[in-house]
Amino acid sequence: MSSRSSTVQRLGRSFFARHTLYVARGLIGANLVRIVDGERLSGVVVETEAYRGRRDPASHAYPGVTKRNEVMFGEPGHAYVYFIYGFHYCLNFTTEPSRSAGAVLIRALEPREGLGSMMKNRGTRETTEVASGPAKLTQALRIDLSLNGTDVVKSKELFLEKGTRPSRVLRTTRVGVTKGKSLKWRFLVEGSSFVSKGRPALPESITTSGAA
Repeated sequence: MSSRSSTVQRLGRSFFARHTLYVARGLIGANLVRIVDGERLSGVVVETEAYRGRRDPASHAYPGVTKRNEVMFGEPGHAYVYFIYGFHYCLNFTTEPSRSAGAVLIRALEPREGLGSMMKNRGTRETTEVASGPAKLTQALRIDLSLNGTDVVKSKELFLEKGTRPSRVLRTTRVGVTKGKSLKWRFLVEGSSFVSKGRPALPESITTSGAA
């Protein structure tokens, strides 16, 4: 592993043990790192979505605890990886205190380290196509169900580092939801060419700080 990882501060437990919206906003600009065969594959988080518990009808946690979503009800700061549409994986990070379900979906990254390997994993030579969507980024970083439940505060193969917070962030409704459509719980870097092509359910708004 690069010595860089010992000089950059990783996001700790207290970062994740907060209201999900604050974590979703705070993750914008953070650096997501995946170590594969000793190589750092990384990207800056440019798009997220917040999902909460029993009061969020779009959340996997809405029906209560199941075998699939039990990670969401556990300790904050763990990876919640799930399989969708019989083909794709999605990466989330758990939030809120234990037993209070919450998670943030990572929707897009701006690639940084290991770009060649990520392009190969994705089968593309277009930088903006490497991680501009939740399924794309998991393919680029070789993330699958084997990483579900990983403690990203302690893990040596999947973790987050502090980055630079952008000054302008768009806040919109979430993409592809049929319930909770009015909740503006999606955050993305304004003007970034690396965000997903997904369209929000309702018109966009802009925020410069905070998450609530």
